[in-house]
Amino acid sequence: MNGSGIVHTSGTRDGSAAGEPRGRRTYLVTGGAGYVGSVVAARLLDAGHRVTVLDDLSTGHREAVPAGARFIEGRVQDLTSPAGAGLLDGSYDAVLHFAAFSQVGESVADPEKYWRNNVGGTMELLAAMRAAGVRRLVFSSTAATYGDPESVPVAETDRTAPTSPYGASKLAVDHMIGGECAAHGLAAVSLRYFNVAGAHRAADGALYGELHDPESHLIPLVLRVALGLRESVSVYGDDYPTPDGTCVRDYIHVSDLAEAHLLALDGAAPGEHLICNLGNGNGFSVRDVIETVREVTGHPVPETAAPRRPGDPSVLVASAERAHDRLGWKPARPGLADIVRDAWEFARWRNGGGHSDAAGSRTPGSGPAEDTSGRAAQA
Repeated sequence: MNGSGIVHTSGTRDGSAAGEPRGRRTYLVTGGAGYVGSVVAARLLDAGHRVTVLDDLSTGHREAVPAGARFIEGRVQDLTSPAGAGLLDGSYDAVLHFAAFSQVGESVADPEKYWRNNVGGTMELLAAMRAAGVRRLVFSSTAATYGDPESVPVAETDRTAPTSPYGASKLAVDHMIGGECAAHGLAAVSLRYFNVAGAHRAADGALYGELHDPESHLIPLVLRVALGLRESVSVYGDDYPTPDGTCVRDYIHVSDLAEAHLLALDGAAPGEHLICNLGNGNGFSVRDVIETVREVTGHPVPETAAPRRPGDPSVLVASAERAHDRLGWKPARPGLADIVRDAWEFARWRNGGGHSDAAGSRTPGSGPAEDTSGRAAQA
């Protein structure tokens, strides 16, 4: 590692060559060693594109970087440092930006960490893109920008009032990107995720799934009970004004989410900042998730009643009509059972209870490049 914190590791970046597939492009994926970033990188590679992953591995995992991707260990802030000169150049067609800290609780206790990294880092990234002439961006935003919604389903035109520095930092970046588009002609799409879950099987057989430390997301936590790694799952509040008294959330399969990013690359227009929600538009309660895990795994999942958590809205469900209309995106795996089944396959494999992937040597994991949660406003 040199003084900038940049390490050049595996892979190469080649220019276009005769015989390459028509339409093959070159992309930089920041935070590509995390959960969503690694799945999107794998999906880009499967589509025939060239991919460079930039990640400092502070929360991501080196083994999650897809085979075939060039990997650079470093931060987006390095792109404007003298040592990082040339890392981002005109050979790139676009940047997909996932690199961010994303723990709501931590952001409340240490807000300056989130402003410095999420906002400051993106400012440096935009400057590097401007200098290199890279004029297309897809940004990993979040439903946390909305805070406690006034109505559901939540639309992009609804009020944004984040309740944490994490959500506020993402909203600040959205505003920053909008200014960049207006002033400098950037073509950009911000995708506001709701609750991402499940696992993704790449064309080479590698399996990519959710692995956070500490884990705070509902589906992996419930699956740990089914695996025998936890005694029970806590249900935070059972007196909400919902059919079964527990919170309702919108879950989206990570493979569907990845597909939206590829569509966003083509849907970005110069001078426009398009913001799209990503969700199924259907809500599932905490007890729906627990019962689905019981059905999929065949294991009992004991529950423990716990008090409500401050800031958890009763229902948080997305309206994704804009993504459908503007990007042509529609979830292919909207069922909760499909999401849980794929997450269960990954959880069993990671814990020695399932088959390995076809590649044999891949050890996919994930850190929260973009953290999505069963808790309100952490999507």
